[in-house]
Amino acid sequence: MPLWTIHHTPGFFSAEDKRELARSITDHYEKAGLPRFYVVVIFNETRSGDLYVGGEQTDVGLRVVIDHIARRAADKDHRHRIAHWIKAILSPYLEAHDNPHWEFHVDETSEDLWMINGLIPPPMGSDAEKRWVAENAVSTY
Repeated sequence: MPLWTIHHTPGFFSAEDKRELARSITDHYEKAGLPRFYVVVIFNETRSGDLYVGGEQTDVGLRVVIDHIARRAADKDHRHRIAHWIKAILSPYLEAHDNPHWEFHVDETSEDLWMINGLIPPPMGSDAEKRWVAENAVSTY
């Protein structure tokens, strides 16, 4: 499961921006073979007075925390491609603001500590996972 928690100051995203970004993120992971329902995007608006960088208040900022659980990057080159993809998907929203502070990081969490609707997700590439992708739903296997 990729979980994107997007902390942002007010006005950073419109409602349409949020829908568009969440769809784009989900489309990417679907192309990588994941069921769409694995992808969770949470927008967390943080008041300008509550975002500090280096001990200083930041009026226009974005901090994205991404948890990858369903898949792991194979090596450093793969991790760099992921980082560049994330930068590319965020860039149009960053360009809409004058000099925002922004950053992201990706954690890779063990899939052994993950369940959906009380089920441990099926192994990567298994027939059960392929069924989950095709049905876009959790089912016993």
